[in-house]
Amino acid sequence: MDRSLLLGEIPTSVAVIGNHLPRQCGIATFTTDLLNALCAEVPDIRWWALVMNDIPEGYPYPSRVRFELDYKSASDYRLAADFLNMNQIDVVCLQHEFGIFGGPNGRHIIELMDSLRMPVVTTLHTVLKNPDSGQKKTLQEIGRISGRLVVMSNKAYTLLHEVYGIPEEKIALIHHGIPDVPFVDPNYFKDQFGVEGKKVILTFGLLSPGKGIETMIDALPDIVREHPDVVYIVLGATHPHVKRVEGESYRISLQQRARELGVEQYIIFHNRFVSLKELTEFLGSADIYVTPYLNRDQIVSGTLAYALGTGKATVSTPYWYAEEMLADQRGRLVPFKEPASLGREINDLLSNEVERHAMRKRAYTFCRDMVWKEVARRYLNVFAEAKHERELHPRPVFQSKTLNQTRQELPRLNLDHLKLLTDDVGILQHAKYTVPDRAHGYCTDDNARALIAVLMAQKIMSGEKELNDLACRYLSFLDHALNESNGCFRNFMGYDRRWLEEQGSEDSQGRAIWSLGMAVALSDSENITAVALNLFEKAISILSHISSPRAMAFALVGIHAYLRKFSGDSQVRRLRASLAERLFDLHRSNAANDWPWIEDIVTYANGKIPQALLLSGQWLQRGDMVAAGLRSLEWLVRIQKDPKGHFVPIGNRGWYPQNGEKARFDQQPIEAHAMIDACIEAYHVTQDKQWIDNSRRCFEWFLGRNDLNQPLYDYATGGCRDGLTADGPNRNQGAESTLAWLLSLLNFLLMEMAADKPIPEAFRGDQ
Repeated sequence: MDRSLLLGEIPTSVAVIGNHLPRQCGIATFTTDLLNALCAEVPDIRWWALVMNDIPEGYPYPSRVRFELDYKSASDYRLAADFLNMNQIDVVCLQHEFGIFGGPNGRHIIELMDSLRMPVVTTLHTVLKNPDSGQKKTLQEIGRISGRLVVMSNKAYTLLHEVYGIPEEKIALIHHGIPDVPFVDPNYFKDQFGVEGKKVILTFGLLSPGKGIETMIDALPDIVREHPDVVYIVLGATHPHVKRVEGESYRISLQQRARELGVEQYIIFHNRFVSLKELTEFLGSADIYVTPYLNRDQIVSGTLAYALGTGKATVSTPYWYAEEMLADQRGRLVPFKEPASLGREINDLLSNEVERHAMRKRAYTFCRDMVWKEVARRYLNVFAEAKHERELHPRPVFQSKTLNQTRQELPRLNLDHLKLLTDDVGILQHAKYTVPDRAHGYCTDDNARALIAVLMAQKIMSGEKELNDLACRYLSFLDHALNESNGCFRNFMGYDRRWLEEQGSEDSQGRAIWSLGMAVALSDSENITAVALNLFEKAISILSHISSPRAMAFALVGIHAYLRKFSGDSQVRRLRASLAERLFDLHRSNAANDWPWIEDIVTYANGKIPQALLLSGQWLQRGDMVAAGLRSLEWLVRIQKDPKGHFVPIGNRGWYPQNGEKARFDQQPIEAHAMIDACIEAYHVTQDKQWIDNSRRCFEWFLGRNDLNQPLYDYATGGCRDGLTADGPNRNQGAESTLAWLLSLLNFLLMEMAADKPIPEAFRGDQ
């Protein structure tokens, strides 16, 4: 389909929870038809089904059914939630009917929903006007968890808001889907079913008490007297649950009733569950469709929707859905359990061909927006809305102890995951959960960060030979990355050790220079220092050609580190002054009172820019640069602070364009680290302890003081999850996120050392 027709970004994977054919029930039919329609519209995403089994052996489901639950087993619901979370499904669409889920009032499904990290869109197949307390509580809980609630009638919309208190903005009206079939003369199909020349009345659906078939049989004698060429077809198998308990007693009672009334020869029972193709042909053969149901509180009827969608003249009892669908002369309503009224209306329509066909046309035209293609598009829009809404208004899923009241002690330094990601080439970019992912190979960016991290760690874990070996490995990668032919660093290398480019981005050049300058400043090894210094001197020549403000900022931070060791290097001092002036010029030309920023969009690693301005202004004795750095940093702190007080990094799903909407998700560890570095530098410049508080707030984001109250740092592995999404942490623990965490932690540990505070044993990495 044309994705421009959608109102937002559609998800890449959706799981529908309900029942599925070949199980015989209305929810199974609806779920199957909905999934077929969705897959036809957008076939290139994952469409999964999770189904409830009502028999131990289950059913021979198709491949799209990915998980089966014993509807009575509470543990199965918990496992299903884990399955969806671990497979990183984007949206869950729940088909809710009280009877298909286990527990009191079907409450097992609440535990599944409450454990999901992704947004839920719930389609309600029943909305009761007078629920008991348990039913009301269950539906209200579903409403609380769901991002959207889909109803199929205006009556359901009203009840949901007025009886259950669901906000109207959470409710979406999407009609029951129908097959898209042509408007045909009923005589076209009659010969297929042996009713050629007959006037056909049809009722279809799973047979059970409450369908009111006896009312139609009682009306049949009056109809036969006026129209002896009539035949009444009752199409559908007995409902499996009814059959399991009562056998075919209801069907037999209907047949006995017909014999007693002398109309058995005018009734055909088709005791089977038919395919959609057969069903549309049966519907096509009908002159009149009848739903003589007994329960007024029926909020939707798939059989009625299908009948109207195929252009049937319809007579029904006045249950809620029928009242709504048959309004404006699209059908006729008769009182419950009144065979005489039912017979009178059917006779009138059979006698009045003009009115019958006009009614057919009105019904068919009204239902064109209900064809499955249109319904699928509406669902896709609702999925996109729910996903976008979750990003703007996150819902804490797993409540953990927050850090709002007390500060946690710093975790111990754990380099296990860093070592796991590192092989004899360098550090791999990505991981699947905690398992290194070789498919994406290596990059200079991550090896540059890793070099800084292990050299900082040596200040705490002195004498660790393994750290020296790791530093040599990462430095060797940088040495190999420098392309002698053009003087630039390559960035991406495949797992086969082949470079994928001749020159990396400007930002990767800046990060490489940052790491080399830091290596010169941090290393206690003359050998490592000599290699880093040599590479640094070769690399800085490219800085005169770069225009990216982040590349300039990273390089300036590295240059300042280098000058801490070799402060008399006049060439590098002149380069620092020139580069700082260029960065400052960019800031002056773009920053405004209400947008004190260097670009017209706030993206990633933003803290590096004010950090570079603060360092440059301090060492060049430029008060205007310091002021600009502080002003930008104060603004970054302000726009990335939730009213509750926690840090909210600019999300990378849209960033923050000037005069635009600030993306809430996905929040990246690199931004927390950059802000920590910048705030610590602001403290060095101002000695204002507020900046330490700000840096601590950013650090605590890793530990769970964030939008979802969920830690990104993994205490078990020493790794860091790859960001905070609206559905929870991205559970992959790649190099960039793990290094952002380690560099942030090391900053705090080294601050304590600088303050002459002993590092507690728990912080040391030699445990």
